[in-house]
Amino acid sequence: MKSITPLSVIFWAFLAWSPALVGAQRTTIVNLASLPEWQVRESRNVSLNDVRQWGIQPLVDREYGVTKVEIRTYGKANQTLQAVVETTPDPSSAYGLLTFYQNESMKPGRGMKLAVIGPQQAMMARGAFFVRVMRPAKMPEENFRSALVAIGGAAPSRNSLALLPPSLPAQGIISGSHKYVLGPVAMKRAVPSIPPNLVGFQMGAELQTADYQLNGRPVTLVFISYPTSTIARIRFAEFQKGLDVNQKNGAGAIFGKIERSYVLLVQNAQTKEVAQRLMSRLSFEEQVSWDQRPPGKPVTVQMFELIIGNIILVLLLVGMAVLGGFLLFAARRMAARWFPHSDWARGYEDSIIRLNLK
Repeated sequence: MKSITPLSVIFWAFLAWSPALVGAQRTTIVNLASLPEWQVRESRNVSLNDVRQWGIQPLVDREYGVTKVEIRTYGKANQTLQAVVETTPDPSSAYGLLTFYQNESMKPGRGMKLAVIGPQQAMMARGAFFVRVMRPAKMPEENFRSALVAIGGAAPSRNSLALLPPSLPAQGIISGSHKYVLGPVAMKRAVPSIPPNLVGFQMGAELQTADYQLNGRPVTLVFISYPTSTIARIRFAEFQKGLDVNQKNGAGAIFGKIERSYVLLVQNAQTKEVAQRLMSRLSFEEQVSWDQRPPGKPVTVQMFELIIGNIILVLLLVGMAVLGGFLLFAARRMAARWFPHSDWARGYEDSIIRLNLK
């Protein structure tokens, strides 16, 4: 018994202290819990004209197909961030807005894709959304980058990235000069030296341009994609007529070539050899991809609405038939009252048809 008594004391002491140990464990978990992430505190829909102070050009954004604009306020503890979220038809349009508005003062976000950070704001393309986030003056860059990751993620989804146009060569490119253009308004600002009517955006053209540092001077590369090689040949002939492509050397000369369904142009190159060297960096691949799902409601919802619409149409037709029968009956009754001797009132049951046959 003497050897059992100390064990019993230890056992009962452990039971007595177990609530305190549990409480201490719980307290430790609360202290180590992570702080809440950035959450949307306020959101309101606005027009493109209402956000001009953010640097937005309404005509350009409409050309990229912006359908909705929101101003969102994100909050975390006592910190707040303001963002403008624009909804576009597809990931390539959001990507185009990102390239159009980026400039040399912006740098890619470390550890992020399709995101640039500038002194006053950051920009991200996430799926079909183009996001601008205003940068607080006293927020360190690392904290701001962490906030961007919390708001938009480190990168878009793989499906979104697969829908983007082919990238231009990265070697020698001047930061912030790459533009992806889908219409004449954006092109006038991105490539003012080339008339937009020569490109043929109405034929499905998509244009990319970037400045490269070659032999100590900037050279502009213009890469245009067309739906078919036939359209590309027609448009390249227009470039040759309108811009004298490959027809002169020296200042203002433009060199170019056609490759399958692509047209390449180089401006400000000292010689044709320099232009050829830049164009040779591009590799061309023909590929077939599935069309992306059209924007809007899911297919199941659209099918359900189609069925409901058909049912409503059938009910309307039945109702119109019943109403027509009722009106016909009422007309017969009124004719019998006001014109009792008319055929319409009496019908043709008791009438005799005479045939004057000779």
